Amino acid sequence: MRIFITVIRAITVAAIIWLAIDVSEAGQKSTGKSSMKKESFGKLADGTPVDLYTLTNPAGIEARIATYGGIIVSLKTPDRNGRMADIVLGYDSLDGYLKKSPYFGALVGRYGNRIGGAKFTLNDVEYKLAANNGRNSLHGGLIGFDKKVWQAGTREVTGGVSLILTCRSADGEEGFPGNLAVTVTYTLTDSGELRIDYQATTDKDTVINLTNHTYFNLAGEGSILDHELKLNADRFTPVSSDLIPTGELRSVKGTAFDFLEPHRIGERIAANEEQITFGKGYDHNFVLNKPVGNPQGLSKVATVYERNTGRVLEVETTEPGVQFYTGNVIDGSITGKGGQVYRQRAAFCLETQHYPDSPNKPGFPSVVLKKGDTFKSQTIFRFSAR
Repeated sequence: MRIFITVIRAITVAAIIWLAIDVSEAGQKSTGKSSMKKESFGKLADGTPVDLYTLTNPAGIEARIATYGGIIVSLKTPDRNGRMADIVLGYDSLDGYLKKSPYFGALVGRYGNRIGGAKFTLNDVEYKLAANNGRNSLHGGLIGFDKKVWQAGTREVTGGVSLILTCRSADGEEGFPGNLAVTVTYTLTDSGELRIDYQATTDKDTVINLTNHTYFNLAGEGSILDHELKLNADRFTPVSSDLIPTGELRSVKGTAFDFLEPHRIGERIAANEEQITFGKGYDHNFVLNKPVGNPQGLSKVATVYERNTGRVLEVETTEPGVQFYTGNVIDGSITGKGGQVYRQRAAFCLETQHYPDSPNKPGFPSVVLKKGDTFKSQTIFRFSAR
């Protein structure tokens, strides 16, 4: 009996040691596949639960996405030496997003960006929207998609993992017509891409412009003025003093808006130009150079390079425009993740989109989604280092 007990104890100890080694090695080694996990991110005041999904790829790139607002809460990528850093602004907890957030990382809709005068006419009917940005409507109104709790599902795909978020927007919500059903799919690929696929249907003609409002800083902290930007756009849409496009498509040549070749973001951000003054820096829509014969095809938008870390962000989209924004109104009043105080120029945004105020500008690409049709759009953020 003593011999039997001794043998059992030896087997048990060996099993524990083997299990400890196996768990340790699993924590250190890549599985070769992207993975996903789910955890609680808190609750709204009415008790609605909010979940947080963590998507990780074999290279260690990690995207954490909340069901509240579809927010990209954090995005960790390696620098040229393999050191990881979170390259997006935001908060450590749900509470920060609920109290004060300039759309950090959020899905934006029904209409991303501004609609002048907070109204538009469709099929001879005038629709009045919430004026939440002076006299204009911004990013879907008072309670846009950034403040919704989205329903979530997950899926393994070839070469990555996907988080599928869905929501419904009722006819008349924030003044927009039609019952709108929206699906947004975030896919983190094994090769280092974060893909965002947008899809929507409606039971009544409506307008739609969906985007994501992530604030990037490829250094992980500090100013973005030394980031280098190359932007594939020959033209931009100049604005009036309240940032509503005038309707003109203006050449970037000879202006501070020419990023056809790489320039430091801070190189001309204080240029003595009216458009820079109106935006307090860059807060403008750029007209993307699209493939000849395939204007709705996926094409390269931008490349951003941060020389100290070597991090590179490349952006592709099917959209006709992108809003380049340089955190002009971030003023040091927000303390974000890790106790960082976010100051002016702490981040940049590249919001792929249709042009602002398109419902009121017949010369801009149409944003009308007709009953029975399906809206589709794709944007890809690709991460690397050099």
